[in-house]
Amino acid sequence: MSNTFGTLLKLTTYGESHGESIGGVLDGCPAGFCVDVSKIQEELNKRKPGTNTWTSPRKESDEVQILSGIYQGKTLGTPIGFCIKNEDKKSEHYQNLENVFRPSHADYTYQAKYKHRDARGGGRSSARETACRVVAGAIAQQILAQISSIVVQSYVCQIGDICLPQEKADIVNVAQYVLQMPNHEYQDQAIAKINALKEIGDSVGGCIQTIVSHAPVGLGEPIFDKLHAKLAYAMFSIPAVKGFDLGQGFTAASMLGSQHNDAFYTDENGNIKTTTNHSAGIQGGISNGEEILFKTAFKPVSSIKIPQNTVNKAGEAEMISIQGRHDPCVVPRAVPIINAMTALVLLDFILQDRAKSF
Repeated sequence: MSNTFGTLLKLTTYGESHGESIGGVLDGCPAGFCVDVSKIQEELNKRKPGTNTWTSPRKESDEVQILSGIYQGKTLGTPIGFCIKNEDKKSEHYQNLENVFRPSHADYTYQAKYKHRDARGGGRSSARETACRVVAGAIAQQILAQISSIVVQSYVCQIGDICLPQEKADIVNVAQYVLQMPNHEYQDQAIAKINALKEIGDSVGGCIQTIVSHAPVGLGEPIFDKLHAKLAYAMFSIPAVKGFDLGQGFTAASMLGSQHNDAFYTDENGNIKTTTNHSAGIQGGISNGEEILFKTAFKPVSSIKIPQNTVNKAGEAEMISIQGRHDPCVVPRAVPIINAMTALVLLDFILQDRAKSF
């Protein structure tokens, strides 16, 4: 089973949804960088369940414990080990799912591949694992801030059929919006939609817009390790992700070359820039210094209370209604996960470039 992400900066995570703890090891961080654990906790708090009426009521403090690699507030250059306790497990909610496959979950594929699985909350396939990524990504973001001016920002731009145009998004103040959808009018509509679906036991998906500002020219490698290929790989590793849209994305298929091409010019400081940014800051798989723009699409949460047809391990037909504690929409809690994975990709490429300079 693949549990490690990264090239020079490597994150390995462990744990299941209802195990004693989840956690990981972040290896490859250079020594001497300041890490504020309270800032890591701030990012974890954005992801944790039980914070409002439309998230899972599972009550987890999600307090991270740093086990190694940081001393007196600075990285040692050694592996950074960390863990998060699972404090509010209700495994009894899953006793009736030991022998049945939930529609659109990993139950059947895990059972078919490994012949043995943890049915409690989805085990290793649960999105609970993503808290580990938020820890590692929060560390990466703090290091990025000390070695570059890169800024990673994400916000919810779509819930179901409610789409927030970028020009109407209050991007600077995203954290002040409970759904991470930075426009009160659109957020109110989204809240009403989520609450209505929760009432009937259904769910809804959506999209997250990411903007990377001040990325230097040169991040990414030609051919297989293109910057956008690594970003897409990172996003698709997140549970429930079903789409990755770079810049114009699929809209580019209906554009002409004369419409999509980004013309170059030299600004007053002698820097080469582009008049438009249809390439979303990446050309030939390498960053060109413009903003890096991409959207990540999430499917509706698979665990719904509406009765569904399925089968059990014996292949016999059954009807299932999934109880327990689940989000009617996971998208708002995914914003810090997207930021974390983006930061890990960017810092990994920066470290690779620095290694080549020796």
